[in-house]
Amino acid sequence: MVPGGGICRDVIESRITFADYDMAASSAELRGSPLRKAATGLGGNLGATSTNDVHELLECPVCINLMYPPIYQCPNGHTVCSICKARVHNSCPTCRNELGNIRCLALEKVAESLELPCRYQILGCHDIFPYYSKLKHEKNCRYRPYSCPYAGAECSVTGDIPFLVMHLKNDHKVDVHDGCTFNHRYVKSNPHEVENATWMLTVFNCFGRQFCLHFEAFHIGMAPVYMAFLRFMGDEDEARQFSYSLEVGGNGRKFMWQGVPRSIRDSHRKVRDSQDGLIIQRNLALFFSGGDRQELKLKVAGRIWKEQ
Repeated sequence: MVPGGGICRDVIESRITFADYDMAASSAELRGSPLRKAATGLGGNLGATSTNDVHELLECPVCINLMYPPIYQCPNGHTVCSICKARVHNSCPTCRNELGNIRCLALEKVAESLELPCRYQILGCHDIFPYYSKLKHEKNCRYRPYSCPYAGAECSVTGDIPFLVMHLKNDHKVDVHDGCTFNHRYVKSNPHEVENATWMLTVFNCFGRQFCLHFEAFHIGMAPVYMAFLRFMGDEDEARQFSYSLEVGGNGRKFMWQGVPRSIRDSHRKVRDSQDGLIIQRNLALFFSGGDRQELKLKVAGRIWKEQ
């Protein structure tokens, strides 16, 4: 038996009592143990266990996520996940005793025998997974919420696409336009200030879906550049059904780009750093702007279409 008693001991003792259910039922301590509920459900002799009880049993008291081995316990039996064990500096978050390296092997065994629904079940995922593959699935579940695609601030809001469209309109004051063609004008009075210059995001309703047009200035190495790119408000497999083109020009010259919109599953920074879009060096952008080359006045035209 794992030293330290407590929670892990309750699980083992609960399993022992299966041979004599009447005796176990007379024990007030055993009846009140949430671990007994999980163990009896697994044993199949005492009725179905509550999914909520099992989730509560396996929740880390610090991060509230489900615990995966190694699961650690203090001498009093309080458990914590391996990640949070380091966060709490090896001090039990419940009783402040030193955690040490005591493994709660019984709780790990309980975890091994479970099959649980995806955490995004309420959003439409109805698959059931073995405990150990559940976390891997959830990282890529197609029903998981999307992150806000706004690039001008570190926004932590998540949700489905209709919610995010309303969030962009109401909270970020983003313009939403209908149509699959656009012609935008970007102005900057001092184009020599390139670092982290970002223009307002624009959202387009097209083919019943939403697309985000980004335009910003940054450096590639030492070279100041402007970049325009399109992101699709949906998953990557859907994004590949569409293509788009961007065009910028002036003084009888024209520069064009054609590509596939990136899903908002990819962060704004990831798309920008991959240089997957229309990139114009500052000198060329100022040439397109005309005048005395002291002010950016760039017109970017674009079109979105659906591949057959």
